[in-house]
Amino acid sequence: MTVLLTKVSEIEFPWTTTIAVVGGIVVCSCVVKLVEGLKAVGSLPGLRIPAQPLTLLGVLLPETWWNPGLLFTWTWRKDRNVYHHYGSDTVSVVPFIHGPPTLYTRSMEVARQVVSAGHRSGAFGKTDSMGRAFLFWGPNIVATEGGQWRKHRRIASPAFNNETYAFVWETSQNLYTEMVLAEGWLSKDIIEVPSVQALTSKFTLIIFASVGFGFPSTWSDPPAHQGEMTVQKCIEIITWSNLFAISAPAWAWKLPFAWVQRTRRAYDTMRAFMQSQVSARREAIRSEADHGAKKLARDVFTLLVRASETEGGEMGLDDKELIGNMFALMFAGHETTAHTLAASLGFLALNADVQDEIVAQVQDVTRERDDGAVLLGDYGRLDKVLAAFYEGIRLFPSGVFLVREAKQDTVLNISDGEEARTLAVKKGTHIIVDMVGVQYNARYFADPEEFRPSRWYKKNQENLNEKDTLLESEEYTAFSVGPRSCLGRKFATTEAVCFLALLLRDWRVEPLLAVKPDGKVETKDEWRERVMQATIRITMGVKDVPLRFVRRA
Repeated sequence: MTVLLTKVSEIEFPWTTTIAVVGGIVVCSCVVKLVEGLKAVGSLPGLRIPAQPLTLLGVLLPETWWNPGLLFTWTWRKDRNVYHHYGSDTVSVVPFIHGPPTLYTRSMEVARQVVSAGHRSGAFGKTDSMGRAFLFWGPNIVATEGGQWRKHRRIASPAFNNETYAFVWETSQNLYTEMVLAEGWLSKDIIEVPSVQALTSKFTLIIFASVGFGFPSTWSDPPAHQGEMTVQKCIEIITWSNLFAISAPAWAWKLPFAWVQRTRRAYDTMRAFMQSQVSARREAIRSEADHGAKKLARDVFTLLVRASETEGGEMGLDDKELIGNMFALMFAGHETTAHTLAASLGFLALNADVQDEIVAQVQDVTRERDDGAVLLGDYGRLDKVLAAFYEGIRLFPSGVFLVREAKQDTVLNISDGEEARTLAVKKGTHIIVDMVGVQYNARYFADPEEFRPSRWYKKNQENLNEKDTLLESEEYTAFSVGPRSCLGRKFATTEAVCFLALLLRDWRVEPLLAVKPDGKVETKDEWRERVMQATIRITMGVKDVPLRFVRRA
């Protein structure tokens, strides 16, 4: 036997034969993976592609017909809409090389089963890869599950209260005034802004630094850590390098490239900044307890640390958990609100009639005030301003995917209409609630491509069909679904309504049209096609939005 094996090993196979054998093994492996994947999704119609779009391979491969790309439900929504093609609000994506078999759904009914009911029953939970991404800074309310999530929610919830929202409004008013002065707008009648995100991102960051951290910040003096890189610059770098941070091995952080060193410095500075804030808050709160005094600190971080100290022991949050929560709240909340404000302003610039209707409401609310002040008490009366923000986040949903994994074999009801349809789902299958699909689903939103804020409020008593169902429904506003819906929703809407009301009160917003190579100025339709496109960093948002502000008489 030994002699036979020796003789076989001495046989020289042609390289073509070797390639054929390896190729055959690869093909067989792909076929087996495909077949197993089809079984996992009950052979539901859909895409059969090399890699699941959310995997690293799916992101790195060029976008083409065989690799749709991370945001394919956005880029394909008009001409190659997968839900229209397969005639269902739930379709499958089965990779044959890399990634788990996945269901994509734009059905709110399926979303409730997965996110709400699945959360309670334990049938569905967050994926391990998603957890690792959000756990980079520490355990937090976004990434944890079960009892740990309930602990984080219990401690974090009290920080979001009416006093906090009053603080948000007051700070937003003051910051808007600072912005106008610092940018030199008082002496100008026309302002051209190449990218409105430069304003909205800075605005939302300073609001969170002030209200979130209680960190003294002004428009001209953004927060920094001990003279190091400013927090604003850190966030900019971290936002762009997020994929590298969560996927790169430890040795990659030591590479002698300038951008790697700059990225590492940004992360180190931000981590030191957050750690210093935790230590300072704990010391201050314990000092208060020792001296029997209680300061009325209003910032979210202090309230979060105070709630944790009150719980004490294992029921409280340690430093890493506090940092993890502030990271989740700051980065997700700051970027989401900044992107949505930019999208809302872009669409208002394109829709002058809608803008005029909203401005008329702001003027009506402030008519009796000589200075035109917009007060916190006006929030409930500025429903058209809020509706513009909701419509902005509908058209560019920041939380573009809600990703869950089947933790056990289960069954989903995937009925789109009257005909009942159920689907057996195998353990390990991923389910993606596609918020682009939901927000552009004509079953929920008539003429979904149109910017129509009136769908969010009662415009008249004769046309309530769609608007009645949307009026008070949080789940349709792209702020997530069910018990894990966005904790900072009211924080974001308070900030947004104040900023938009003040800006629209003073300025008419117009698109900043580009000059084409032939010397002609682009049309508004061309501007929308060029500008109002999606991009993704930590969350999805609109690309740079160039605007012109014209002072109102």
